[in-house]
Amino acid sequence: MDGMTDKVLKHLPLTEATYYILLALVEPLHGYGVMQKVEQISQGAVRLGPGTLYGALTTLEKQGLIVMVSEEERRKSYTLTSLGRRVLLAQVERLQVMARRGSAVTGRLKAAGTE
Repeated sequence: MDGMTDKVLKHLPLTEATYYILLALVEPLHGYGVMQKVEQISQGAVRLGPGTLYGALTTLEKQGLIVMVSEEERRKSYTLTSLGRRVLLAQVERLQVMARRGSAVTGRLKAAGTE
Protein backbone atom coordinates (compact mmCIF):
# COMPACT_ATOMS: atom_id res chain seq x y z
CA MET A 1 0.00 0.00 0.00
CA ASP A 2 1.09 3.55 -0.60
CA GLY A 3 1.44 6.22 2.06
CA MET A 4 -1.86 7.95 1.24
CA THR A 5 -3.80 4.68 1.44
CA ASP A 6 -2.26 4.00 4.85
CA LYS A 7 -3.21 7.51 6.02
CA VAL A 8 -6.81 6.95 4.95
CA LEU A 9 -7.14 3.43 6.34
CA LYS A 10 -5.85 4.37 9.79
CA HIS A 11 -9.00 6.49 10.27
CA LEU A 12 -11.42 3.69 9.36
CA PRO A 13 -13.95 2.64 10.35
CA LEU A 14 -15.51 5.97 11.34
CA THR A 15 -17.91 6.19 14.23
CA GLU A 16 -21.46 7.08 13.28
CA ALA A 17 -21.10 10.58 14.76
CA THR A 18 -17.81 11.22 12.96
CA TYR A 19 -19.25 9.95 9.69
CA TYR A 20 -22.15 12.39 9.89
CA ILE A 21 -19.91 15.29 10.95
CA LEU A 22 -17.69 14.71 7.92
CA LEU A 23 -20.75 14.44 5.67
CA ALA A 24 -22.00 17.75 7.04
CA LEU A 25 -18.64 19.41 6.37
CA VAL A 26 -18.59 18.71 2.64
CA GLU A 27 -19.46 22.42 2.57
CA PRO A 28 -18.12 24.89 5.17
CA LEU A 29 -20.26 25.17 8.30
CA HIS A 30 -19.94 26.57 11.81
CA GLY A 31 -20.55 24.41 14.87
CA TYR A 32 -24.26 25.04 15.33
CA GLY A 33 -24.78 24.51 11.60
CA VAL A 34 -22.99 21.16 11.86
CA MET A 35 -25.30 20.12 14.73
CA GLN A 36 -28.37 20.98 12.65
CA LYS A 37 -27.06 19.36 9.47
CA VAL A 38 -26.10 16.13 11.26
CA GLU A 39 -29.57 15.84 12.76
CA GLN A 40 -31.13 16.53 9.34
CA ILE A 41 -29.05 14.12 7.24
CA SER A 42 -29.25 11.36 9.86
CA GLN A 43 -33.04 11.85 9.93
CA GLY A 44 -32.86 12.54 13.66
CA ALA A 45 -30.90 9.36 14.45
CA VAL A 46 -27.82 11.35 15.53
CA ARG A 47 -28.12 14.42 17.74
CA LEU A 48 -24.88 15.97 18.87
CA GLY A 49 -24.57 18.03 22.01
CA PRO A 50 -22.20 21.00 22.00
CA GLY A 51 -19.56 19.26 24.13
CA THR A 52 -19.52 16.18 21.93
CA LEU A 53 -19.43 18.22 18.74
CA TYR A 54 -16.67 20.60 19.77
CA GLY A 55 -14.57 17.73 21.14
CA ALA A 56 -15.00 15.91 17.83
CA LEU A 57 -14.15 19.02 15.78
CA THR A 58 -10.96 19.52 17.79
CA THR A 59 -9.96 15.88 17.27
CA LEU A 60 -10.79 15.92 13.55
CA GLU A 61 -8.79 19.11 13.10
CA LYS A 62 -5.77 17.57 14.90
CA GLN A 63 -6.08 14.48 12.67
CA GLY A 64 -6.00 16.68 9.57
CA LEU A 65 -9.48 15.64 8.39
CA ILE A 66 -11.01 19.12 8.71
CA VAL A 67 -9.67 22.64 8.70
CA MET A 68 -11.02 25.91 10.08
CA VAL A 69 -11.81 28.20 7.15
CA SER A 70 -13.11 31.27 8.97
CA GLU A 71 -13.78 32.72 12.40
CA GLU A 72 -16.25 35.52 12.97
CA GLU A 73 -17.29 36.57 16.46
CA ARG A 74 -16.26 33.21 17.98
CA ARG A 75 -18.10 31.28 15.25
CA LYS A 76 -15.57 28.99 13.63
CA SER A 77 -16.42 27.43 10.29
CA TYR A 78 -14.83 24.18 9.18
CA THR A 79 -14.63 22.12 6.01
CA LEU A 80 -13.02 18.88 4.89
CA THR A 81 -9.38 18.69 3.93
CA SER A 82 -8.21 16.58 1.02
CA LEU A 83 -7.46 13.76 3.49
CA GLY A 84 -10.89 14.22 5.06
CA ARG A 85 -12.56 13.85 1.66
CA ARG A 86 -10.57 10.67 0.96
CA VAL A 87 -11.47 9.21 4.36
CA LEU A 88 -15.16 10.03 3.91
CA LEU A 89 -15.19 8.52 0.42
CA ALA A 90 -13.49 5.35 1.70
CA GLN A 91 -16.09 5.07 4.49
CA VAL A 92 -18.97 5.48 2.02
CA GLU A 93 -17.44 2.75 -0.16
CA ARG A 94 -17.08 0.47 2.91
CA LEU A 95 -20.74 1.01 3.79
CA GLN A 96 -21.84 0.31 0.21
CA VAL A 97 -19.96 -3.00 0.21
CA MET A 98 -21.49 -3.92 3.56
CA ALA A 99 -24.99 -3.07 2.34
CA ARG A 100 -24.55 -5.10 -0.88
CA ARG A 101 -23.31 -8.11 1.05
CA GLY A 102 -26.15 -7.79 3.53
CA SER A 103 -28.69 -7.53 0.72
CA ALA A 104 -27.28 -10.70 -0.83
CA VAL A 105 -28.37 -12.73 2.20
CA THR A 106 -31.56 -10.88 3.13
CA GLY A 107 -33.81 -13.47 1.48
CA ARG A 108 -32.16 -16.33 3.37
CA LEU A 109 -32.35 -14.40 6.63
CA LYS A 110 -36.06 -13.71 6.18
CA ALA A 111 -36.78 -17.32 5.21
CA ALA A 112 -34.85 -18.63 8.22
CA GLY A 113 -36.77 -16.28 10.50
CA THR A 114 -40.13 -17.77 9.52
CA GLU A 115 -39.30 -21.32 10.56
